[in-house]
Amino acid sequence: MKEQTENTTMISAEEITKIEKALMAQKKQIMEDLKDISGEDSHEADNIGAKFPEYGDKPDENAQEISDYTTNLATEKVLESTIKDIDSTLSRIQKGVYGVCKYCGKPIAPKRLIARPTASSCVECKTELQENE
Repeated sequence: MKEQTENTTMISAEEITKIEKALMAQKKQIMEDLKDISGEDSHEADNIGAKFPEYGDKPDENAQEISDYTTNLATEKVLESTIKDIDSTLSRIQKGVYGVCKYCGKPIAPKRLIARPTASSCVECKTELQENE
């Protein structure tokens, strides 16, 4: 019975404010990390490109350049995806629909939102989606 109560309880406005501030700080840090990867001063999540490192002309240096560049591309993709999730979450907060499952319209459990602030679905819907993949 306790789980059912937790699943229908909305997250408090105070918690939403804390989450919003944490997400904005996380976004700022990610943008700085992207700057390190791309070497650019201005950033938009869709307009960042990993820079190719230059270590030298020896074969082992060339191999290291390729390895680091590949790693940077993968890291960049993950960071850009995270920024999109954060932006989407901040938008839901601004619209007043944060904490509501986008599939069933029921409140998302506060524990889930605290553990994963960018969650846009309740555990039940997420589980069902994963089972159907």
